[in-house]
Amino acid sequence: MLDVNTKAVRDYLLGLQDKICGGLEKLDGKKKFREDRWDRESGGTGITRVIADGGLIEKGGVNFSHVYGESLPPAATEQRPDLAGGSFQAMGVSLVIHPENPYCPTSHANVRFFIAEKEGIEPVWWFGGGYDLTPYYAFDEDCISWHQTAKDCCEPFGEDVYAQFKQACDDYFFIPHRNEPRGIGGLFFDDLNEWGFEKSFALMQAVGDSYLEAYAPILERRRNMTYTEREKIFQEYRRGRYAEFNLVIDRGTVFGLQSGVGRIESILMSLPPQVRWIYDWHPEPGSAEEKLYTDYLKPRDWV
Repeated sequence: MLDVNTKAVRDYLLGLQDKICGGLEKLDGKKKFREDRWDRESGGTGITRVIADGGLIEKGGVNFSHVYGESLPPAATEQRPDLAGGSFQAMGVSLVIHPENPYCPTSHANVRFFIAEKEGIEPVWWFGGGYDLTPYYAFDEDCISWHQTAKDCCEPFGEDVYAQFKQACDDYFFIPHRNEPRGIGGLFFDDLNEWGFEKSFALMQAVGDSYLEAYAPILERRRNMTYTEREKIFQEYRRGRYAEFNLVIDRGTVFGLQSGVGRIESILMSLPPQVRWIYDWHPEPGSAEEKLYTDYLKPRDWV
């Protein structure tokens, strides 16, 4: 019998959503998350929590979803065509935080569990997740502390785990049509099941539990930095890259849209509140904006 405890995963994810929302509300100090519980007859339930126009956070969302269906969408069977036509469950917590201050980076985190079942085939399950950081005006101190926390949470699972997950993050959060990374990376893992259920689940929990530990100190360091319209315009320009990645490349977004059971408002809550595209824009030589491209938007060993 397959030793998979889907209830334990669901219970953890619901608790993680509460923990992260509570921590972010404390940091924001002005607004609380608005909660929207949803239930779709087509096969999905979830809790969407959004925050906007706060003391720190311009827009953010922390979503729990549990979707299921009798037929896997194409995005899920591309690598496993033998599962086409099988039933599935997918559950996870996904979040994106867009702070108001351009010196505060955007962050994304996601932890998820997937199981597919088809008659005549052993059930297939895996864990996935990670987190990544998208600065607009970057600082070595922030990049180092972000990656150090990521490394620390991976170390109990093996000396090479952080290096593997960091490389996977650098590879995944890359915008091919721009030939540039989305940010300075972090952790990314998918299809994790070779360790067995208990260890794989423990790794997912370690990643989920370390997100606030990685992000909160950066927000505290940068939230009160003075900025002008110039920095805000650059932030909105770079947010355009974020939108491009999420709409064109991100597998989670594509899965949610193709599955037919996801909730569109929740899927697209990751998009920034204000975005601009400027035709054929280039940073001024020697500027702080150019430094983002020359010093940070490239894979580096931060720890």
